Amino acid sequence: MPRTAPQAKKDAVRGYGGIITQCEPSTSSREEVFARIEAETGADFVHPYNDPRVIAGQGTCSAELIEQVDNLDMVVAPIGGGGMISGTCLTLSNLAPDVKIYAAEPEQADDAARSFRAGHIIADDAPVTVADGLKVPLKERTWHFVSNHVTDILTASEDEIIEAMKLIWKRMKIVIEPSSAVPLATILKNKDVFANKRVGIIITGGNVDLDALPWMSGENT
Repeated sequence: MPRTAPQAKKDAVRGYGGIITQCEPSTSSREEVFARIEAETGADFVHPYNDPRVIAGQGTCSAELIEQVDNLDMVVAPIGGGGMISGTCLTLSNLAPDVKIYAAEPEQADDAARSFRAGHIIADDAPVTVADGLKVPLKERTWHFVSNHVTDILTASEDEIIEAMKLIWKRMKIVIEPSSAVPLATILKNKDVFANKRVGIIITGGNVDLDALPWMSGENT
């Protein structure tokens, strides 16, 4: 895990009996540490998002969504490395191909949006954003789904992400982390895109340090 990962995430891993090996907060450092541990232990490496098993598992979110909600026009999911959005694409392209898929990304970690515009992967090594779960770049498997099935990738600023996070906490009473708030933030920012549409939002995680909330500590700077 990156040494800068929220304490809540570290505590949860240790609470479940996991052993944490820390790395620097960059993709290159993470991959170097992965390779070292794999070589030392003989473990099988399951990539956190660029793995067909992970992508298939992530696809269950949108499968449950369309089972529970009829006649969706659009689904919005967060994008970092692309595991969740790939799973969303896998499900919807097969079970509900008329539903448009939008990805939501932090402005300060917008390599997926830039990749989408350029037509090839652009990888940032160590972006800085309050949405710590969305810092990693796309890989070849996730790029396949993004490039073939995503309608657009929209971005939100740090302040917009935090305001959306606060709104979900206040109105829905759901404890979410900043990464989970990015889809709502992009919807609120691009109201014309979503006006008069039936929109599903995938909320992906609640790993948040209650003693260091972003609107309390200035973590969005």
